[in-house]
Amino acid sequence: MKIFAEYDCQILLRRDLMNNKRALDELDREILFQLSQDGRLTNLELARRVGLTPAPCLRRVQRLEAEGVIAGYRAVIDPKAVGRGFSVVMNVEITMTDRQTVEDFETAVAALEEVTEVRRVYGVPDYIIRVDVADGNEYERFQTEKMTKLPGVRHIDSRLTMKLIKSAV
Repeated sequence: MKIFAEYDCQILLRRDLMNNKRALDELDREILFQLSQDGRLTNLELARRVGLTPAPCLRRVQRLEAEGVIAGYRAVIDPKAVGRGFSVVMNVEITMTDRQTVEDFETAVAALEEVTEVRRVYGVPDYIIRVDVADGNEYERFQTEKMTKLPGVRHIDSRLTMKLIKSAV
């Protein structure tokens, strides 16, 4: 189970809107905004908020879903509520960057339950990884028993989160 910053149903928006053949108009943007604020809105309420009648509003939402602009909906869970309020950001360097090492590392790290986000980045480090666990002792166990045993791990630099100021999810 993946853990996220707060409990609320939100919409997942694709970041690559440039690939869409059709430009988003003001109503599409307002629909996306309203759904990103509350993904559980009924079509009737959404239509009221954006100034449409329900039928055309539903058609627009269905088109945005079909075009991949709306990539899905999900519940966002408060990590503290499920015993994972200790958040650590890890900078990880791997020893080799050949395709096999990269694939093996990415497959292994993505399978770890404590890992809530993995980003391969340009330059150093190779990866930025977010880990949510119960406390410092659990993080130490996670790092020494799981992360250091992953294929290709050369160096781990950890940053403890003092306070989450803003999160997209």
